[in-house]
Amino acid sequence: MSERVSNNVFMKWMETSLMPVLARFAQNVYLQSIRDAFSSFALPVILTGAIFLIIANPPEGLNFWLIRAWADAIKPIAAQILVPFQLTFGIMAIMVAYGTAYSLAARWDLDETMTGIISLLAFIITSFPVTDITKVTFGDVLNYLGGQGLFVAIIIGIISAKIVKFFNEKGLVIRMPEGVPPYVVRSFLALVPMFVMVLLAWITEWIVWSKFNTTLPQLVLDLFKPLVAASNTYPAALAEIILMMLLWSLGIHGMNVVSSIAYPFWMTQLALNAEAAAKGLTLPGIVTEPFFHMFTHLGGSGTTWPLVIMFLLSASTQLRTIGKAALIPAIFNINEPVIFGAPIVLNPILMIPFILAPAVVVTINYIAFALNIVPRPLIQLPFTVPVLFGGFLSTGGHWQGAVLQLVNLAIAAVIYYPFFKMYETQLLETERTAANKD
Repeated sequence: MSERVSNNVFMKWMETSLMPVLARFAQNVYLQSIRDAFSSFALPVILTGAIFLIIANPPEGLNFWLIRAWADAIKPIAAQILVPFQLTFGIMAIMVAYGTAYSLAARWDLDETMTGIISLLAFIITSFPVTDITKVTFGDVLNYLGGQGLFVAIIIGIISAKIVKFFNEKGLVIRMPEGVPPYVVRSFLALVPMFVMVLLAWITEWIVWSKFNTTLPQLVLDLFKPLVAASNTYPAALAEIILMMLLWSLGIHGMNVVSSIAYPFWMTQLALNAEAAAKGLTLPGIVTEPFFHMFTHLGGSGTTWPLVIMFLLSASTQLRTIGKAALIPAIFNINEPVIFGAPIVLNPILMIPFILAPAVVVTINYIAFALNIVPRPLIQLPFTVPVLFGGFLSTGGHWQGAVLQLVNLAIAAVIYYPFFKMYETQLLETERTAANKD
């Protein structure tokens, strides 16, 4: 009895004290805008480049005659095939700079396109050395416009939107009289904040170049290197997945909250993997975006695919109904019907495996990738790519990726089963009681 009371007190504390704080954190406009910048602006560019990376690096591990012939045929022109990959991945940070400012502007009712352009220009300026630009080759700055420039891109995106917002609110913009075409009005409204932002970016880059003989993105990357390295460790991956699941258990979108902070680190590792693959080197990154979306969130956050199958076969009418509603979404890794329908949220029975199963899966993933049992992910895919396809494609076309997903599903099923049976028994008793009353 006392244990039940203490559980109720704990759940009530989480609901009344912890959830409001975490909910505000999840709704932070800056974190939401950063996430949108990656998912809406950078992802299409990355996916396009990834296609050319696969073409230039066919999955020879499959050892099919057709793939071997393909690899031999493209070997003389592999460098040329990689050009679209290098240029798409090489402008990843540009897209993030634009997307962060664009998303913030949309939330603040500003001119999204012009705000994004201001951020884009400012970021490009910080990526070039302040020297005779005619002697700077594009290849020298390409890395800063890509994965190595992500942190600066985010910062500049936020600052650009803030400056545009400040100048608009204070009326420090050039307003044209009525009758002037809208496109001209937009240009003059953006002129002052654009000049100020470009000036700040240029001065900052000049100071950095003069004192450190490097660009701002490289300087910031050097400062963040310990964090980038730490983010690629097992403790970091375990802490991230546990925090995600704890937040989901409270009804807060855990992936959105954690990824808003961790995404730049995941994508930096992914970019390093793609660069290494293009050069035929060992892939350094383990904890990347696909590490979670393709190999941990199977059926959705919490590795709930096995739970959906259990619900479908359940003796409980309620769970069978939820299983039917959740089946199609689960195929595409969407599991809100399970999380809120079962429910898992604030459910002491299902919360335990909901946290435990992904923690064990993350451990298996890390071991498999660290020991090179499974090739490390190098391609980011939409999170809706079904199981097996996601594991195969994200590793660059290696069957071991699909097998790892199957192993993770089997282990998650073993973890979920006793808790599912416990919950099913509880619901069956409730359903029998209700039927007897009728």
